Amino acid sequence: MSTMDVPADEGGRSVTRAPAAQQAVAAPRMTWLTLALMTTSSVASLRAAPTMAVYGLACVFLYLVPAIVFLLPTALVSAELASGWTGGVYNWVAQGLSKPLGFLAVWCQFAMTIFYYPSLLAYVASTIAYVIDPALANSGVYTAIVIMVLYWTGVWVSSRGTGAVAGLASWGLVIGTLIPGTLLVVLGLVFLGQGNPSAAPMNASHLFPAWTGLASLVLIVNNFLSYSGMEMNAVHVSSLKDPPKEFPKSMFLAMGLVLLIFILPALAISWVVPADQLSLTAGVMQAFDAFFQYFDIGWLTPVIAVGLVAASLGGMLTWLAGPSKGLLLISRQEGYLPPFLQKLNAHGVQQNILVTQGVVTTVIALMYAFIPNVSSAYWIFSVITTQVYLIMYLLMFLAAIRLRRNQPDHPRGYHAPALVTLCVTGLLASAAAMVIGFVPSSQFSGGSVWSYVLFVGGGLLLLGLIIPFAFLKSRKPSWRQPEAAAKGGAA
Repeated sequence: MSTMDVPADEGGRSVTRAPAAQQAVAAPRMTWLTLALMTTSSVASLRAAPTMAVYGLACVFLYLVPAIVFLLPTALVSAELASGWTGGVYNWVAQGLSKPLGFLAVWCQFAMTIFYYPSLLAYVASTIAYVIDPALANSGVYTAIVIMVLYWTGVWVSSRGTGAVAGLASWGLVIGTLIPGTLLVVLGLVFLGQGNPSAAPMNASHLFPAWTGLASLVLIVNNFLSYSGMEMNAVHVSSLKDPPKEFPKSMFLAMGLVLLIFILPALAISWVVPADQLSLTAGVMQAFDAFFQYFDIGWLTPVIAVGLVAASLGGMLTWLAGPSKGLLLISRQEGYLPPFLQKLNAHGVQQNILVTQGVVTTVIALMYAFIPNVSSAYWIFSVITTQVYLIMYLLMFLAAIRLRRNQPDHPRGYHAPALVTLCVTGLLASAAAMVIGFVPSSQFSGGSVWSYVLFVGGGLLLLGLIIPFAFLKSRKPSWRQPEAAAKGGAA
């Protein structure tokens, strides 16, 4: 997942980009296969596997549906926008709708990370627990402590302006996804091949989730967040030799690889861990632990845990400052944030934004200590993350329709086929996901339905609407620092 829209060089300095019409000529060439692998590495992850493993064979259906109605429209629509307008989602929405809505879009990209990092670090905490004491995975206090310690450590590292974590993050796909994922699936196949029964039924009658009301389908909402971030790689469309032909090929291959990485490990987990015993945060390690104990190679448990943790932390550190960089540059240009939040430290990092975000993250982390079930807390925060991010996608799809109609002759390196149909499909899917997100999952056991709705609705309203509109309403001309933004405000 990516939320960084401001172009920058390897040193983090802002880069002046050529007009869209020239980018296809000036941009360095990239093969469609390379782009497919880049997209796969930025989207695929094992973290969401336990969430879908509770559905057993039906997880195939629950992954395919959002891939068709959300992943594909997002990839193709953002490719057209990126090939015609630089500046990322802010400029797309500002050009297609309005500047205030452009700010709302880029704000939602930033705000979703406030809930994303606690849920990511809750997964890390559960993984670490399997090295220390598996019982800790269900401790809210332990989870809260780990989240706070790791997050503030990440803030300190990021505020130093170091690029030391870049290598770790670049290996994330291999260390934390491909190797563990392949091992999990291979062990699962051998486990079944030796005649052991699957914990989840694997026959045709279980291809679709059992209908027990809306709650039985709610977990599909989390898949929208799993597939988010395609708009990041759309900026590379102009680097392809033949974008109209190669970009769809690249996206379809990436979709296939992402689906394999998501589906096969989820199935492997469902083969060995019964749904009623599966933790949404520790499910991956539950499956590994079960397989390792069965094959008498328990010594591998901490090895796998270290790999998963290293990859997750590398990704967190890489993207910790990314979304705030885009927000900072736009705010300096247009005066959306007060000067206090626009200040940089001695290393050129927007430390005040990171610290302010850290305070909120700490409050969220403490909620893990007060919500009885860690899996329930993880699910609530994952849903809020998705809800806030979906606002950005709703605006992006609307902007794409307006730009195609109002600026049909604007130079584009790529024209998405049936763009209006793609946008309407993406709009309806995103809106449906937001509505379904207010229905507690069948796996949710954290209290009353109204408590759940208040948590999710409150998080969505506060982060996704109230705070950004408060910034817009209190905005002052003196907050604008266009010279600083042009000089390198995204650094």
